Amino acid sequence: MNGPLELRSHLDAYLAVREALGFNDAARKVLLRNFVEYVISPNGRWPIDSQLAVNWACGPSSVRGPAAQAIRLSTVRRFLCYLRASVPETQIPGPGLLARPQRHRPYIFTQQELVSMLDAAAAMRPRRTLRPHVYVSMIGLLASTGIRAGEAIRLTINDVLLDADPPRILVLETKCRKSRIVPLHVTAAEKLKAYVRLREQLGYAGLSDRFFMSEIGTAIDYGFFATWFTRTARRLGMLPSSDARRPTLHSLRHTFAVERLTQWSLAGAPVQQWIPNLSVYLGHVSPVETYWYLTATPALLLTAAMAFREYVSLGEAK
Repeated sequence: MNGPLELRSHLDAYLAVREALGFNDAARKVLLRNFVEYVISPNGRWPIDSQLAVNWACGPSSVRGPAAQAIRLSTVRRFLCYLRASVPETQIPGPGLLARPQRHRPYIFTQQELVSMLDAAAAMRPRRTLRPHVYVSMIGLLASTGIRAGEAIRLTINDVLLDADPPRILVLETKCRKSRIVPLHVTAAEKLKAYVRLREQLGYAGLSDRFFMSEIGTAIDYGFFATWFTRTARRLGMLPSSDARRPTLHSLRHTFAVERLTQWSLAGAPVQQWIPNLSVYLGHVSPVETYWYLTATPALLLTAAMAFREYVSLGEAK
């Protein structure tokens, strides 16, 4: 490499590799191109050192806080690891230089709270229309599978295979442009079959190929659905503790993952071995994202601690 001006071509090659692996890097491209221009500018230095990367990540901004700064540095760190193969003098900033703010615990619904949300959806107006049944079915699907709300909204009739063995849904071209098959429990499949029959009886089947749709056949508006869900949860008295997030649609995904891990732990299952399966089921890029759920609730930590004590007791008995 003759100098910093060739950084652009190295960045293009790096992004091309990530794209080939299926990553959606629209935001990453903006950040890294900004970093490359910073290196080339009079503010830059060559070869790139750790301090330069930190200076860029922490550059003045009226809308950027510590969390965004840490994300910027993490983003550029990966690129610098790639770059060092061509420019050995490149320094890579350590992972602990900028501390990320502590993540708030997610809101985890109880079974009774989920029933209350389903009852509220069933009571929606206007009556004798598809809307109440759409909201009930969507909440039920999100709670029983942990898929993202956006993934449920994009489902078509051909993506929902309720008569297959096992019944399943096809989640296509989702986050990071990955697709996956999500098996359904038989009870969830029966509820969705009832929704399909009602969809046909009310005369909505010919309006759209969308599995979940509005009264005029268009896609469900995510913003409206999410706002209704959050306001309804608040109206029903579902309030977070001081260190937890407020209940949102995404809380259904957290609840599913934590419940599954809790049940595995209580059953004495090899959780560490099975987490990669849960990671694929949820559509996570890697198991690292799923491991965070292990610290999500006191109940889950308690079951893990019980399992560890049993493990220690067995060791002492030998």
